[in-house]
Amino acid sequence: MEDKKKRTRQPNGASSIYFGKDGKWHGRVTVGVRPDGKPDRRHIERKTRAEVTAAVRELERQRDDGKVRKAGQQWTVKAWLEHWVQNIAKKYVSENSFDGYEVDVRVHLVPGLGAHKLERLEPEHLEDFYERMQKSGSAAGTAHHAHRTIRVALGEAVRRGHVTKNVAEIAKAPSLDEEEIEPYTIEEIQSLLVEASKLRNSARWVIALALGLRQGEALGLMWEDVYLDAGYIRIRKNRLRPRYEHGCGDKCGRMPGYCPERRQIRREFKKTKSRAGRRTIGLPSPLIKLLRKHMEEQAREKKQAGELWEEKGYVFAQPTGGPLIPNTDYHRWKQLLEDAGVRDGRLHDARHTAGTVLLLLGVPDVVVDAIMGWEPGGSARMRARYMHVTGPMLKNVAHQVGEALWGPEPEAGDGSGVGTNEGPSDRD
Repeated sequence: MEDKKKRTRQPNGASSIYFGKDGKWHGRVTVGVRPDGKPDRRHIERKTRAEVTAAVRELERQRDDGKVRKAGQQWTVKAWLEHWVQNIAKKYVSENSFDGYEVDVRVHLVPGLGAHKLERLEPEHLEDFYERMQKSGSAAGTAHHAHRTIRVALGEAVRRGHVTKNVAEIAKAPSLDEEEIEPYTIEEIQSLLVEASKLRNSARWVIALALGLRQGEALGLMWEDVYLDAGYIRIRKNRLRPRYEHGCGDKCGRMPGYCPERRQIRREFKKTKSRAGRRTIGLPSPLIKLLRKHMEEQAREKKQAGELWEEKGYVFAQPTGGPLIPNTDYHRWKQLLEDAGVRDGRLHDARHTAGTVLLLLGVPDVVVDAIMGWEPGGSARMRARYMHVTGPMLKNVAHQVGEALWGPEPEAGDGSGVGTNEGPSDRD
């Protein structure tokens, strides 16, 4: 017969074990503070004293390790994700990062996982969700992006004590096949430059192909950061994608971006945050001449625009001085490729091309990192990703191997048979 001692009063905050009038053993453990400021006492009920004692000790261990879920709202995945993206992420991440999170939450995660209780979400639920996404037509990259978003959101839930583990760190992320990117050849670059010279803001595309600036960096470039006499530019700002709201009270029946009275609700640019992103890049002489010509053309546009001109200081601007729209800039790149008779590619491929050119020229790694704006910790990985072994490089290596095994090739017309049809085993 178990010893059913009466309940004795314990010091404040101490765990207690007692036999109840219901014939069961009970335990109470203080694990923290409730939202109203009162102690958060958790109740445990078992049939025997040994069982309740073991359960109390386990809960105390979890409390001491910080693994006990906080008391309060019982979150669903939907409620937590919507709260996280609007009230937490929105305050602390960049506008572009927030856009990606918000789309993942609204379009994918809430419809696919929102009904689950947050504390009952399992890795298998996520893996099944990623599979369903791809079966319904989403690309593996889209599913992978959704995985990264929920991993960040659940990480915040763990930090705030709403769940005890981040199941997205356990779940297998959707596999991605790294896309093989073929940079543009010198001949293709030359064709693009010839066609670009016929366009307004032609220097925009020369800078992309020659310096490898990201789209936001090129569209955010200001004249105050261009030093043509000294021969360099400074990268300090990024153009942000515009975001609009209705100015008509949502009466036009269109999306906010197409509202005739739309209002811009996002700043035009942000300062480059990382130390590596804030950088100085030297300008080739032909590009300096091209930028001087571009400055003169913009001055003429300013005179023609008169009172309509917006003095904002952008190097690449609309005919009235306002900033270029990234989406429009992207479509102009696509049109440039078509007009130049060059194979289709992403705008970011121009950056890959610039990196490859630096590799072909044998530019030291530390200089490449500075030009491309890569963080020191990940620069080797980025060089491997952006710089590609191209045909000329392979041909040069093949030539060196040939000379090492068979000797120098004969000069044309010298009549010797060295290096023609003989193999290493044919020669003594």
